[in-house]
Amino acid sequence: MADLLGSILNSMEKPPTVGDQESRRKAREQAARFKKMQEDEKRKKAEFRKKMEKEVSDFIQDSAQQKRKYNPMGKIERSILHDVAEVAGLISFSFGEDEESRYVMLFKKEFAPSDEELEAYRKGEEWDPQLAEQRRRLREQAALEEAAASQSEKSDACPNSNYRDKYSHLIGTSAAKDAAHTLEANRAYGCVPVANKRDTRSIEEAMNEIRAKKRQKREDDTGAGASSS
Repeated sequence: MADLLGSILNSMEKPPTVGDQESRRKAREQAARFKKMQEDEKRKKAEFRKKMEKEVSDFIQDSAQQKRKYNPMGKIERSILHDVAEVAGLISFSFGEDEESRYVMLFKKEFAPSDEELEAYRKGEEWDPQLAEQRRRLREQAALEEAAASQSEKSDACPNSNYRDKYSHLIGTSAAKDAAHTLEANRAYGCVPVANKRDTRSIEEAMNEIRAKKRQKREDDTGAGASSS
């Protein structure tokens, strides 16, 4: 019986010491402070959201404003502002190289920023529509000049001359076709055949030779007809 009573007494919780009471008091105070901080943070977020909703509503109703830039703010504030803008049907972006300098810009959907404008903000530059238009025109002009120069180089490298039409009124269509045939393109020498590169005759001499061949051919045909008859 004595052993059983001793076991029961030992299993009972001992009264807290002075040190235990102090630790529990500090734990309760810390929990209370943490709860108060949470409530304060929740209240501040609600107040900030309410403030942003008011500013966003004013921005939407102001027809003179196309965009609005906010001062740098923390990550939580930016997140709240982005959420308010999305609910209101606006476009929002965050810019800034580091966390301390990041800010939010709002845009009305009918004045959505171009890729060039967004790129300027990302680089930390101010957007100048007139300067951007000048740059766009310069790029277009440069592209047109480059295309014209490329086309000119192609034309100079391989001229589009029709020798048959050029000389048909002088030597006839058939002879001109023979002359044009001698000037067909050859890949090894560009637009003039290898044989013509070595031919030192003038065009008139070449034409005279072609005429002579045609005249000789007609004489031969005439002679052959006479012999057969």
